[in-house]
Amino acid sequence: MDSRVLLFVLIVDIVRGGDHLSYGPVRKYASENMFAEQTTEYWIEKAQHILKQKLTETPLPVSNNAKNIIMFLGDGMSVHTVTATRNFMGDSSKQISFEKFPYFGLSKTYCIDNQVADSACSATAYLGGVKGNYGTIGVNANVQRHDCMAGLNVGNWVESIAKWAQDAGMDTGLVTTARVTHASPAGLYAHTAERSWENDAEILKSGCSSKDNVDIGRQLVEWPVGRRLKVIMGGGRSNFRNVTSFDEENIPGQRQDGRDLIQNWIQDKLSQNVNANYVWNRKGLVSLNVTTIDYLLGLFSSSHCPFHGDLERNNLSKSVPSLSEMTEVALKVLSKKNNGFFLFVEGARIDMAHHENKARKSLEDTEEFAKAIQLAREMFYDNDTLIIVTSDHSHTMTINGYPYRDEDITGLAADEANDGLPYTILSYSNGPGFDSTYGEEGRKKITTEQTADPNFRYLATVPLSSETHGGDDVGVFAYGPFAHYFSGTYEQSNIPAMMAKAANIGPFSSARNYVK
Repeated sequence: MDSRVLLFVLIVDIVRGGDHLSYGPVRKYASENMFAEQTTEYWIEKAQHILKQKLTETPLPVSNNAKNIIMFLGDGMSVHTVTATRNFMGDSSKQISFEKFPYFGLSKTYCIDNQVADSACSATAYLGGVKGNYGTIGVNANVQRHDCMAGLNVGNWVESIAKWAQDAGMDTGLVTTARVTHASPAGLYAHTAERSWENDAEILKSGCSSKDNVDIGRQLVEWPVGRRLKVIMGGGRSNFRNVTSFDEENIPGQRQDGRDLIQNWIQDKLSQNVNANYVWNRKGLVSLNVTTIDYLLGLFSSSHCPFHGDLERNNLSKSVPSLSEMTEVALKVLSKKNNGFFLFVEGARIDMAHHENKARKSLEDTEEFAKAIQLAREMFYDNDTLIIVTSDHSHTMTINGYPYRDEDITGLAADEANDGLPYTILSYSNGPGFDSTYGEEGRKKITTEQTADPNFRYLATVPLSSETHGGDDVGVFAYGPFAHYFSGTYEQSNIPAMMAKAANIGPFSSARNYVK
C-alpha cells in the first residue's frame, strides 16, 4: 500500500478512536482512489465515464439468433453473495466479470408449494420453463415429493432446454462442482419425484421400487437426453458403482443393483463408434487431446468436488481440476463443430459453504465461478453466443454493521455490539454457526484469528444443522443475442423460454409460433 494512503488510514483511525485497528489489519487493497474519492469532481467524472460507456461502448440489443448458449448457475449465489465477493476480491467500487454484462434482471425463485425454493424445483424452472414442487426434478406440480408413482407418468414430465437444443442439432454438455447427479445438473436430463434418488439404494430407502423408478444416475447414462450429452464433468463416482466396487481412490460405490454405470457409458459410446474418454483426475483431463474427443465423462470425486479454496490448502489441485479448467475443456470440446452448443456450468459449492455458514469458502468459490465466466467471455467474444449468469435461490447471509471501507469483509465489524463484544460483518439468520455465536453464558467473543480460518462458521441466530436458503429474488446477468430480454423482474421459469427464443429452438422457436 502507498505510504500516503497508510498514513491517511492511520490518521482516520485515530480520529475514530482506534477501534478500527483493534479488530483487524488494514486491508492491503484499500481503494487506490482513496484521496480522489473525497472530491465532488471524482464522482462527476466517474458518472460521465459511465454515461460515455452507455452511449458509445454498450452494445445495442442484438437480435440475431444465438448460435451458442452458455448458462452459468451460481448455486445459492444471492445478491449479497455477489456484493460480498466484490469486496473480497478487491474493493466495493469494483465489478466482478459478469457484473459488466450490459443487461441485468431479477428472477422470482419460489416453488409451487414453497415460498423458499430448493435446487430441484428451481432447476425445473430455469431449465424447463415450468415451476414444480419442492424436491422434485423435471416434473410439473402434479407430482408431489416422494410420490413413487406420479413421477412415472410421462404426462407430468417437463422437457429441458438441453433436449430442445439436442433436437435442434446442437451439442450439449454440463459442468458442475457437485455430483453430476445432484439436483441442479439433473434438471437437464432427469424426471423424478425425489431429488435424493441419485442411485437405486436411495430409492429403496424411500420405500419405493427401484425397478419402477429409474434412479438419476441411470437416467443420465441410459435415457435419451443424458446419453446425448457430449460433455459431463463434475463429481459423484459413488452413484455410478456398486457397493462391492471401489473407485480409483479406493472409495466404495453406493449402488445395490450390481451396475457399473461408468462402464455402461463407455460401452454405449463404443457401440455408437464414437471417440469417448472417461477421466477421473486433473492429470487425465489436462492431457486430453480435445480435437479427437466426441464424448467426455469426467468424474473427479466420489461425491462433490472440493471447495475451490481447499484445492490449494489441502494440496488437491494436482488431482482435482478447478471449475475454470473444466469449463475451458468443455467449451473446446463443444465448439469443434459448427452446429452450435448449449453448455450448463454450475458453481455448486457456493451454496454448500453457505449451508455450513462458512462464508469465506462461499466467497472463494464465487470468485472462481466469476473466473470461469470471464474465461468463457474471452473465448466467445462475438455476437453469436448468449451467456447467462444467474442463481437458483438465495441464502440468509447478510452484510451488516458499519464496517470501514478498508476492512476485510470476512472479518469483524469496526464497532462493538451493545454487549461489548465484536461481531462479524457477514452473518446468517440460521445455521450451525449458532454454536460459534452463543455459549452457556451468552454470546461468545470472536477474534480475527477465528475469522481468518476458512472453516470458521459465521454467526447465526437460529440453531440449525444446515443453514436454509433465502426466498429473495436472484440476479440474472446477460450478454449476447437477445440479452435485452433478461431485463426487469420475471418468473424464474421465463429464463429457458428467453434462451430458447434467442436460439430459435424448442417450443419458443418461430416455427412453433409461440412468440413472434
